[in-house]
Amino acid sequence: MDATCYAKRREDLRQTLGSGLLFFPGNPLIPRNYPANVYAFRQNSQLLYLCGISRPGIALVLFPEEGRDVLYGPPEDLDDLVWHGPQVALAEFAEAAGISEFRDIAELGPLICDRKARGQKLRYLPPYHERVLTWMSRITGESQEALRQGSCPELARAAVEQRLIKSAAEIAEIEDALEITREMHLAAMRLARPGLRESEIAAAIQEIALRHDRSQAYLPIVTVRGEVLHNCEYGNLLQDGDLMLNDSGAESPLFYASDITRAFPVNGRFDSQQKDVYEVCLQAQLECIDRIRPGITYREVHLHACRVITEGLAQLGLMTEEARFNPAAAVADGAHALFFPHGLGHALGLDVHDMEDLGDIVGYGGEGLRSDQFGLNFLRFARPLEPGHVMTVEPGIYFIPALIDRWRAEGRHQRWIDYDVVESFQGLGGIRIEDDVLVTAEGSRVLGSPIAKSVAEVEDACAT
Repeated sequence: MDATCYAKRREDLRQTLGSGLLFFPGNPLIPRNYPANVYAFRQNSQLLYLCGISRPGIALVLFPEEGRDVLYGPPEDLDDLVWHGPQVALAEFAEAAGISEFRDIAELGPLICDRKARGQKLRYLPPYHERVLTWMSRITGESQEALRQGSCPELARAAVEQRLIKSAAEIAEIEDALEITREMHLAAMRLARPGLRESEIAAAIQEIALRHDRSQAYLPIVTVRGEVLHNCEYGNLLQDGDLMLNDSGAESPLFYASDITRAFPVNGRFDSQQKDVYEVCLQAQLECIDRIRPGITYREVHLHACRVITEGLAQLGLMTEEARFNPAAAVADGAHALFFPHGLGHALGLDVHDMEDLGDIVGYGGEGLRSDQFGLNFLRFARPLEPGHVMTVEPGIYFIPALIDRWRAEGRHQRWIDYDVVESFQGLGGIRIEDDVLVTAEGSRVLGSPIAKSVAEVEDACAT
């Protein structure tokens, strides 16, 4: 992606909106515990999409009626030279992004106030960052609550429609990230063994990303407690018979995300119970990838995963014979969600959950369309698929003790669930299998080089 690419994106957005000031504030540095000790910087993804500049404290303004763009940033500071060495000048950043005008960010507040006073509308996306919101309030003179309420839905819709369709260059970035992620996952399978701690595996995969000068796209989940869906603690000891779940992904040089999950046996061999459940989950994933094509809704693909999991678990005795022969009814009742309580996947791009700071407009096209049924309500993307969409496909099967105990005590879904058999699977943990999939004109393509996924492949990778 070069200056021409970024300029075209901005031009398309200006043409779509047609009027107002299109205001894109960048992210600031965030202190961990005192101002000079900061978290690793990550730029606002929408600003990255429009100009590719990863520098704190900048802002971009598009002027649709004037056909121009202006980059605002802090002036050069001698202290930065002392503490951080020579810095890329704002003019150089602007040139690389195809922006001919750049200004001191101190000029931005007066400009906005003057234009608003003349009746020009300020258009911006919903602020998700409290420090950005505080700064916006200071320079515009509006309250934080007014700014929260005043974001531009037309701009949000335009941004979503623009960013959901990935270009060939964006696909290349995701696949670049996936090559590092593949190395991370295969290393985790190879290194895990009884007696180690989760932290040792988490350290090993993050070392691989750092060795390639890459950031993680999100905080990795590396755990033998895979039934805890977002378990980002690494204190457990790996024991013989455990399954480890590794959900991790590196970023590309231009900050595009990858997102892969694999589950594998700590001792290198699935036991019969683990293998049976794993193969049900894998069957659901493979069938869903095969069903992906333009025009089908992701809600339909998700529900297919639910039915495959229901039928497979019924064959194992975890769900009843009635569920085996009528999985659609069991899914309609929501009984499968005891084992599969989340959605099939989400859009992927510059964000690991692409643009979800904008809300349900991304995955549903508007607010108020999400189901209120437990399990289905966590489906993040339900709209029809189009060529250029990149989706994660990540069915899972989990044995969550507190959820099992609660549903059994309440007598929920006894028509569909055999709780006595479920009890014998307590302690298995969780299995999730995830790949990143491009929707093509003909169907779909799994992105990146293959990562061990079948039972035989995973066991071979563990033994390597």
